[in-house]
Amino acid sequence: MPTDPLQLSNVKRFILFRLLFNARFYYPVFTILFLDFGLTLEQFALLNTVWAATIVLLEVPSGALADTLGRRNLVVLAAFFMVAEMLLILFAPMGESTTVFYLFLANRILSGAAESAASGADEALAYDTLKENGLEQRWGEVLEKQMRFQSLAFIVAMSTGAILYDGDLLNSAISSIGLNLEISRETATRLPIWGTLFLGIAAVITTLGMKETSPESADHNTWGTIQESTKNTIQAGIWILRTPMAFVIISCGMLFDHITRMIMTLTSELYRQFAIPEYSFGFIGSGLAILGTFMPKIGKAMVEKRCKGFNFATLSICVFSGLWLMARFTPYWSALPMVLVYGGIFLNGFFVSHYLNQITDSKSRATVLSFKGLCFNLAYGAIGYLYASTSSIIRETGEIQSVAESSKSDALFQTVFGYAPYYFLVLVALVAAVSSYRLKVESPSKAS
Repeated sequence: MPTDPLQLSNVKRFILFRLLFNARFYYPVFTILFLDFGLTLEQFALLNTVWAATIVLLEVPSGALADTLGRRNLVVLAAFFMVAEMLLILFAPMGESTTVFYLFLANRILSGAAESAASGADEALAYDTLKENGLEQRWGEVLEKQMRFQSLAFIVAMSTGAILYDGDLLNSAISSIGLNLEISRETATRLPIWGTLFLGIAAVITTLGMKETSPESADHNTWGTIQESTKNTIQAGIWILRTPMAFVIISCGMLFDHITRMIMTLTSELYRQFAIPEYSFGFIGSGLAILGTFMPKIGKAMVEKRCKGFNFATLSICVFSGLWLMARFTPYWSALPMVLVYGGIFLNGFFVSHYLNQITDSKSRATVLSFKGLCFNLAYGAIGYLYASTSSIIRETGEIQSVAESSKSDALFQTVFGYAPYYFLVLVALVAAVSSYRLKVESPSKAS
């Protein structure tokens, strides 16, 4: 029997799949990739709302399917979805807005389906493999290695993807080595997609080599499992609504999560507005990702030494300050406050996990955390729709008509983003007031 978890094929393939599935070359230029294909910012926001809605709708059924059809099969399906979503946009005709919109719409639906299919199934497959070999106590070691390798892959993909997208930089590099070759702007735009497609193909090969650990699961009734999962999720929601502290934790988490994730989604367009060269997007993203290595330590110190109210206020001030400073759109310098927003992302994740696990019974923990994920994705979808609606209203009312035609898109983006700090401030006040009211009548409760 193996004594090293990495000797197990499923475990090695789990780590490799996570690396291939998550480290995508187009992430550093995510927003501007969509825009350069001819989509508007409103369409981009709506597409991400569709992505979030797809995950919400498929979250419960995907878990049930993993138990009935097999976890390995669901992970394989996720990898195939990844390949399909890349193929849909790889050959999309740039500038043909209607065609491009529907191709990217299908891309977002497949992407959401892939996220739902992979969610938990790959991890469960690896853990069960360890359990079958009596190595389940080494799970923490596997996760540590997976996160380390994924972080390295993420840094490489972010840096490389941004460089590939910058046609001018590529042509300068090609010219400097004496090659008589020129890469067009359109070709450079598609290079990160090509790179991600190859990662998807590698993910398919990786998952096809996995072995199912629970063959008996195929005998389960799929519809019955979905009904049971839905019932458990609804019960978790009822418990959260009836338990003041759980309600407050989820509400505060949604507040910070949905707006910081929206900022992450718009990062590349923000950098373009800050006049930062495209090739540097990935390096900045990699630098911000390093925050994840030490922010948990700060979070741990805060939950141990400070009260929940202090931590909420501190996080609110940090995120608001970051949003307000970014909304000044000062060339180059407005990128610095991104540190405050990204720091808020990591701290919020730590706070929610710590506080929610403290008050949740172990037998209901997975369902409660799943419900939390549903809530967070719903909020993210809602802000995407709000962003799209606000942009459309401003465009139709003619508020930016005095701006030169070539600058209207930039002016619209800056105008809409300028509302973000105040939108966040209003929600902070609302959540604080509701939380204060709910906690006044709190009674200790455990999920059951």
